[in-house]
Amino acid sequence: MLARLLPFPVAAAVALGALAVPVASPAAPPPPDRPARGEKSTWTEADKAGFGTARTRRSRVWFTLQRGRVSEVFAPDLSTPSVRNLELVVTDGRTFTDRESTDMTHATSRPDELSLRFRQVNTDEDGRYRLVKDVVTDPRRDALRVRVRLESLDGAAYQLWVVHDPALDNGGMDDRGRTVGGDRRGRALVAHDAGAERGGVATALVARPGLGPTSNAVAGPRDGWRDLRADHRLDRRPVALRRAGNLVQVGRVAGVDGRGERQRAVLTLGFGTDEADARRAARTSRREAWAATAERYDRQWHRYLAGLRGPGGVPAAAETVRRTYLSSALVLAAAEDKAHPGAIIASPSAPWVWGDEVPDLSSPSGAYHLVWARDAYEFGTALWAMGDRRAARRVVDWLFEVQQRPDGSFPQNSTVDGEPVWDELQLDEVALPIVLARLTGRTGPRAWAGVRRAADFVAGFRDPETGRRAPYSPQERWENQAGYSPNTIAGLVAGMVAAADIARQNGARADARRYLRLADAWQARLKRLTVTRNGPLADTAYFLRLSKDGHPSRGTRYAIGDGGPAAVDQRRVVDPSFLTLTRLGVLPADDPVVASTLRVVDRELRVETPNGPFWRRFSFDGYGETRSGGQWRITEDGSRETLGRAWPLLTGERGEHEVAAGRDGTAYLATIAAAAGAGDVISEQVWDGRAPTGRPCCPAGEGTRAATPLVWSHAALVRLAWTIQQGRPVDQQEVVARRYAR
Repeated sequence: MLARLLPFPVAAAVALGALAVPVASPAAPPPPDRPARGEKSTWTEADKAGFGTARTRRSRVWFTLQRGRVSEVFAPDLSTPSVRNLELVVTDGRTFTDRESTDMTHATSRPDELSLRFRQVNTDEDGRYRLVKDVVTDPRRDALRVRVRLESLDGAAYQLWVVHDPALDNGGMDDRGRTVGGDRRGRALVAHDAGAERGGVATALVARPGLGPTSNAVAGPRDGWRDLRADHRLDRRPVALRRAGNLVQVGRVAGVDGRGERQRAVLTLGFGTDEADARRAARTSRREAWAATAERYDRQWHRYLAGLRGPGGVPAAAETVRRTYLSSALVLAAAEDKAHPGAIIASPSAPWVWGDEVPDLSSPSGAYHLVWARDAYEFGTALWAMGDRRAARRVVDWLFEVQQRPDGSFPQNSTVDGEPVWDELQLDEVALPIVLARLTGRTGPRAWAGVRRAADFVAGFRDPETGRRAPYSPQERWENQAGYSPNTIAGLVAGMVAAADIARQNGARADARRYLRLADAWQARLKRLTVTRNGPLADTAYFLRLSKDGHPSRGTRYAIGDGGPAAVDQRRVVDPSFLTLTRLGVLPADDPVVASTLRVVDRELRVETPNGPFWRRFSFDGYGETRSGGQWRITEDGSRETLGRAWPLLTGERGEHEVAAGRDGTAYLATIAAAAGAGDVISEQVWDGRAPTGRPCCPAGEGTRAATPLVWSHAALVRLAWTIQQGRPVDQQEVVARRYAR
């Protein structure tokens, strides 16, 4: 389990100044010191239909929705999923037993476009019943609340059951649970994590009108769900699971049969450091009418949006995509951790193999539940543009609080409390926090100390393996290649110019001159390091994704990674990310090599869909589903089993370039918005015309099973909307553009 800097619950921290997973998969071998029981616990699919939390920091609970159910619930922070799913079951007790995620049709919506309150409508395909659920968290305490209405459509009486699958403290193999309370009204399903290193996480599930028969068992042939499914009755009713394992809790919601006055119920799931805390949160929350909780929840989000820029927080250029713009602003705000202000995770989902709990790769859940310095820059610039200036500054403060000492670099990624997870180095992740600091006005003496450490790290960097100096980077922004990347160099140049300006403001003129000399030298060498003049993709010069050795006109070959070709000429690999050069003002938008590269990139990577154009990340990308729709997994070089699809955020970056070039970006804004699903959330990738695109599962231009929502996708929409409004990229700083682009 992950160590925690703060116990749960605590007072909000002071601001510091970023699969086809089967329900039953084969059991994993238990660790020798912690005998796990039951089938292996994994996370649900990443294609979420909704993501929400209360605006207040008093409630440290976040929920996701997927396939008609409540899927992962995070508590006490956004690096810690603690529930796998909370799902309803309908049965007539004799002939059928239906589960939301597998046996019903689903529809998810936001009834109020100014709030992250969600409604799920799940319908029996045979027309017997309908389930309507409304989901919020309690703004005053650590609790999730679900209002349920079971409607009998044929007049028959039906039973309503709930299945709760805890995965407490970021792992589902060491939970214990029991039923407490004698009568139905006071009955609760409680669970706690037996393996928590510090603090612990516990849950308590209660219902109104109350819980009837219950079961606490390990996932497997004898768990309560399978018992119920087998003969439509709960025959075994174990009151406790005392030996830690993959706990499944089942309970009947008493007094509900779908007819007349017996249609409604409210489920409340409380969280705490132990069972007593969780029961207290659940009972206290249950006493309040659901409508009062929801009204307070909505009001707080309304107030947040009203405080942003523009009428109702919406730029004029975004009126045609108003709903998705509002959703994007809300997702950005919701993805900030409440105990560690300024820490914004990549996504509240775990796509593909990242959700499979693979030792030494994705266990405990990682990658997307972490903060990345590069992503933090994207989020911070979007928050700044939309008018949440305090949140943007919190991002800067958090970054410099977790800055590595004494060298001045930043973690490749970390948990929300700043604990580094992966240990590779990407130089743009060191430079971009400097750019964000200057954008947000964090330029005083305290900020300068961190900026100086970061700038000095970049200035003195020498790769220990190759001996090459910056702007060579051990990894570029897509993380699987080393070399000279146009995107990375754009960040380094802008970072050093910003650092020089901050140095001047703090009286460090010698440092300022040194940083500017480096920025000028790198900008002058940019094309020599990254532009090929004899590549096979065009008769004109064009930017490469990266040059492995600083000689872009050589046919140097390298393995793409992610199952792509084992050896490909670097001159055959292009990437739209070079447009960061024009967005940050390192090159003018009308630069002739930029224009020629756009033609190459459009021919090689552009994807036309009914929703508009999207782009793939780079040539031969393999980070995506298989041709049959199977999940991405690690494969051998040259296997070509998986295909990287098209990315909405790249459409946003293209739109920003079009605006920088004096053209209209609104069509690109509409394209990103059109990619949003029914719950107004945007995926990391969309189906791109290659198999299985076109099947009912996979319409072109709609989200794949990649990370959804990807917070970066939402940030791209917000930033493009304000770029259109302002007539220039919102993160282009005059001190850079004046020096190089004008």
